[in-house]
Amino acid sequence: MTRFSYAEYISLFRTNDKTANPRRQKTHTHRCGGAEARHEPAQAGPSGTEVLDGDDWTPLHEAAYRGQNHCLQALLREGQVCVDKRTLQEETALMLAVQARQLECVRILLEAGADPDICNKSKETPLYRACEQECVQMVEVLLQRGAVVDQRCVRGRSALHAAAERGCVQICVCLLRAGASRDARCAQLNTPAVEAARHGHTHTLELLMQNGAAVDLQTSDGYTPLMEACRHGHTDAVRVLLKHHADTHHASADGLLPLHVASQHGHHRIVSILLPITSRWRLRQSGISPLHLAAERGHLRVLELLIGSGCDVNSRLSDERSAVFADRRVSPLYCAVAAGRTEVAAALLRAGADPELDPFSPLLLAARQACVRTVELLLRSGAHANTHPPTHNTTFPAALLHTHQLEVLRELLEHGCDAHACFTCATHSHEEDTLAEHTPHAAKITFCEWLCSSRSAPSAGGLVDLLLDYVGNVQLCSRISSLLRDTAQWPSIEEKTSHSRTESAAVQAVIR
Repeated sequence: MTRFSYAEYISLFRTNDKTANPRRQKTHTHRCGGAEARHEPAQAGPSGTEVLDGDDWTPLHEAAYRGQNHCLQALLREGQVCVDKRTLQEETALMLAVQARQLECVRILLEAGADPDICNKSKETPLYRACEQECVQMVEVLLQRGAVVDQRCVRGRSALHAAAERGCVQICVCLLRAGASRDARCAQLNTPAVEAARHGHTHTLELLMQNGAAVDLQTSDGYTPLMEACRHGHTDAVRVLLKHHADTHHASADGLLPLHVASQHGHHRIVSILLPITSRWRLRQSGISPLHLAAERGHLRVLELLIGSGCDVNSRLSDERSAVFADRRVSPLYCAVAAGRTEVAAALLRAGADPELDPFSPLLLAARQACVRTVELLLRSGAHANTHPPTHNTTFPAALLHTHQLEVLRELLEHGCDAHACFTCATHSHEEDTLAEHTPHAAKITFCEWLCSSRSAPSAGGLVDLLLDYVGNVQLCSRISSLLRDTAQWPSIEEKTSHSRTESAAVQAVIR
């Protein structure tokens, strides 16, 4: 990307010959006590100063940034420069010296009267940037020169936020001694304690707590320092906060407790700490069990801890939480199956999870996902192979609507899926074909109608061939026969149905 220069842009509007060409450059040399500082290229700038680049840097800025102490002192002695002149990024020489960690230059500029509270475009002060640099001596020098300790940047963060985020205890001590607000809140309402907890800086957190920082102030999303420590897995930070009486029952904006947060992110050590001190009644009031969150994320170790502590594997989502999902799920088992967590589903089933709690069966969901192992686990644990949700208006098993995988279908058929219901079409039998137009349509969709749809037709041959292995004495209606006659499976299908007709005729002969 081409760098845009305000200095060049402004020079386009000047009419005198001296600055008519915005790209005219010259070499600028300063002699500073026998030393030379060369800067190439330089541009002529207003007021006799010389611009070193498009950001309007002067030799003063350059010397401060490069750590050229003698040159900096010489420039300041000349008295021709403003010590607080800013670049186009609103950075003073002091700010540039801080950013470059030039401690001696910082001292020189402050002694020359530089203002320690002039901000850059992001409203960051030299003190804030010194905290970001984790430079203790620089922070001390700035504070000694009267830097405002609680000045906020454009994001509302103070110097203490920056120091706490980086876990620099010495800087935090300096700031607190200088009167920094312990509970200053940024635009997201984060306090320094939240920053320390989020990054696991236990010593900084301990320091803040000892100096009176509030332990339970919440961020804009309702997270306390304890929740932040739980989210990021900082076990020692959790212990520090609990020692200072952090509330384990403060709920976030979405109604989650610290135990929920730790379970959701799979931090089993923190879960084991919080389980004995979290109210089961408060968990129920939240409308969601930690099991739901652990199951969805696949945190098996956390799940086993929760089950071992007595959490109900059949706990249900509240109506409000269930309504968020289109499938109206309610059980931890469904959450595990929906996320493809087979091992978690197995653990829940071993602990007694009911596979029939949800409006839409986890079995149908597993069939849709073509996960044979999950289907097998659910069937062996009592899931009904012929489960039929009220939204499925068909005369045949709903499982067929959700899978074209023959392995999954075979597993369902082995566990009692009703294949015979697929061949009970009365409207399109060979004998009644001529009367079809006079027969009223059934309210429910028949197997042949569904099979002939564009979505199902390509796999119809293999599907019918498999179904015929699990039924006897059936005849195909004319619609299915015409659909399958040109498929590779037709010879096998015809043989199976012919065998059924032969057996049927033999039975009728015996009856006579």
